[in-house]
Amino acid sequence: MTIKVMIVDDSAVVRQVLTEVFSATSDIQVSDVAMDPIVAMDKMKQRWPDVIVLDVEMPRMDGITFLKQLMSSHPTPVVICSSLTQKGTDISMQALAAGAVEVIAKPTSGVKQFLQESNNLLVQAVRGAAAARMSRVRSLPATPIETRPKLSADAILTAPTGQQMFQTTERIVAIGTSTGGTQALETILTKLPRTCPGLAIVQHMPEKFTASFADRLNRLSEIEVKEAATGDRILPGRALIAPGGKHMMIKRSGAFYQVEVVDGPLVSRHKPSVDVLFRSAAKFAGKNATGVIMTGMGDDGAKGLKEMHDAGAHTIAQDEDSCVVFGMPKEAIKLGAADEVMPLDMITKAICR
Repeated sequence: MTIKVMIVDDSAVVRQVLTEVFSATSDIQVSDVAMDPIVAMDKMKQRWPDVIVLDVEMPRMDGITFLKQLMSSHPTPVVICSSLTQKGTDISMQALAAGAVEVIAKPTSGVKQFLQESNNLLVQAVRGAAAARMSRVRSLPATPIETRPKLSADAILTAPTGQQMFQTTERIVAIGTSTGGTQALETILTKLPRTCPGLAIVQHMPEKFTASFADRLNRLSEIEVKEAATGDRILPGRALIAPGGKHMMIKRSGAFYQVEVVDGPLVSRHKPSVDVLFRSAAKFAGKNATGVIMTGMGDDGAKGLKEMHDAGAHTIAQDEDSCVVFGMPKEAIKLGAADEVMPLDMITKAICR
């Protein structure tokens, strides 16, 4: 099936380069381009696209306003492609909350070169957006995918040895998610009581996004939610979110658990990687942990959840009906990694249990 894409950007250069990038693929066709949302809406009366690639700052109508109108009248997968400053990060978080499926950060200078060099990232973002279930979409993250060699968690830490980890009264939960995850995490975290186990979370997001995302969830939730830093304790009533562009691992400190944030190569084509988080939970927490894999493209986290399962952890996969994209949970289920498969609205209770 050919994916019909509309490009809405006030820069003629961006429209031209994006058209060239998508035209080089066999399954994506640029059906229309528009210099602003007003022109886009007029053209959409004639041909409705499968995916819209949208800038944020444009004349006559900004991208956020257009996105909100679109989602209220005719929900359509939207990939935000915007220059991100610190202020722009907040704007882009608004776009995610309004229903954008993917967000790609383009630089304020050297945009043409960036778009040309990021052709695979752009193509995969559009393909991912086209696969999204819009009935499930409200706030979604970026899903950067690259064509570099696909490394496993071995690139960051060695596999569990199978040696039994002694049990403690300390219980922790490791959660991994991608496309659709911001919505899913908001649903879960805002319902958790302060007595819930401590959580370590990997959500595929670009740098600068995770701090704003954590701050937003912290304001909405009864529990504490923060972007993780090395040495942060995993405590009851606290959720630590891996920083964009870094891996996060769970480490044992006596009878307690803390996180370590490290740099390194992409693992399962992601940084942060769910596989890295889950492997560390298998290695250092074992049966003291619960692993949860949720909505997202690809297979990051599937092998890691199996390692947690084999180490004695209780493991959960989100079911297909409640996922925006049933990729990561599906792959985990295929491996026999999930003890339970359940809808999103039951995962909160399972975490507390």
